[in-house]
Amino acid sequence: MEGGRASPPARHQEHTIATPRPRHRAARPLRALAALAAPALCAALAAGRPPAALPDASPAASRASASRTAPPAVPRSVPPTAYRTVAYRGHTFTVPADWQVVDLTADPAACVRFDRHAVYLGTPGERQDCPARATGRTESLWVRPATAERAAVTENRTARLFHATASAEGIAVTAPYREDRAVVEEVLRSAGLPVSAARTETVSAARTATGDGGAQSVPALPADATVYRGRGFDTCSAPGQKAMDAWRASSPYGAVGVYIGGVNRACAQPDLTDTWVRTQYTSGWRLLPLYVGPQPSAGAGSCADDCAAITDPASQGRAAAEDAVTQAAALGLGPGAVLYNDLEQYTPGAALTARVLGYLEAWTLRLHELGYRSGAYGSVSSLVADLVGNAARTTLPDVIHFAHWNDEAVTTDAALPAGLWSRGQRVHQYAGDRAETYGGTRISVDRDQLDVGAGA
Repeated sequence: MEGGRASPPARHQEHTIATPRPRHRAARPLRALAALAAPALCAALAAGRPPAALPDASPAASRASASRTAPPAVPRSVPPTAYRTVAYRGHTFTVPADWQVVDLTADPAACVRFDRHAVYLGTPGERQDCPARATGRTESLWVRPATAERAAVTENRTARLFHATASAEGIAVTAPYREDRAVVEEVLRSAGLPVSAARTETVSAARTATGDGGAQSVPALPADATVYRGRGFDTCSAPGQKAMDAWRASSPYGAVGVYIGGVNRACAQPDLTDTWVRTQYTSGWRLLPLYVGPQPSAGAGSCADDCAAITDPASQGRAAAEDAVTQAAALGLGPGAVLYNDLEQYTPGAALTARVLGYLEAWTLRLHELGYRSGAYGSVSSLVADLVGNAARTTLPDVIHFAHWNDEAVTTDAALPAGLWSRGQRVHQYAGDRAETYGGTRISVDRDQLDVGAGA
């Protein structure tokens, strides 16, 4: 998130196996491979030089390997492009050659991020070195060990995300996309995953948050799970349990912001499950659930032109609310919880303002229909200015999470009239991109001051 000013430079600390290559918008030439059956594709790739072995990806000697090869024959109209194969636990994926390959066993602190073309292999360690925040989405792949009896694929069209499982040694796959859905389909198909039979994920309050298509009922936490007055922090990926325990004992914070979903959520959430949420609540933490849906524009705030944008405000606002409720309920956050829609900084204007307000109003109305409270995050210079200026003509969110990095831990601001959001309805993000250490554990955070009551 950005604090009411130009957003800070993106932090791109990453551990890679392959030599980094320039990031590209999308590997569109890979679409030409769709006509090749998976076995023929693998045979064509096998004609290249032998793969170079990478470090073991698991103690059980499941190995990750990659090789750069010449592409199979493609129509002349398609520029030549290199591909590589990446093998993990008996499954082989064909990916564009300039996707970085990150072995999380060798580099457990690497942050699993979906705002860059990369292949992540394994499970990240307890202390991921993630930034305070990241926004945006592109085509990428995260493959990790999992118990699976069969190959299956599901797709969340709202969040633009495939989830898959496969047997053999057992894997779970998360494969997000921005524009090139076909590229990700072909990557999954190359490993024999049944993409053509993918099941569309539906809005349901009875789905787990594991990201692997499981289904079970998750009991809701008490209604005060998102109610808090005091200091809090938010960070890109939910910290591991040791970090949360250390910060609970030593830090001044009592609330934690977690990114529960959205098409522009950039960081993976290996620790964010209903068990994690319930454990934090029981330990005394309260939650600030953030949903990163479509943005005012592809380049809003810190998006760096990588964000899916609002194009159909009413439809997208309703869909975002429904998906946010699905993700929240799967984490144990039931009706009455406040869910915050993250809208990055933009330049207000007639068309853009109308688009943002239409989207956010649809979000709020649909959340109310589903029994949840609406929250919205935005800069005082953009979203807050638009909401205040149109307060009589739009449905306002129940709680405002306003960004103004002035280092003042208060919930008052000159941009907020005294009569709006004045009854336990404010969160102030007053500082950002701060690396802090408590109990020997360092986390990059944005700082928040909360005054969120139980509501009507």
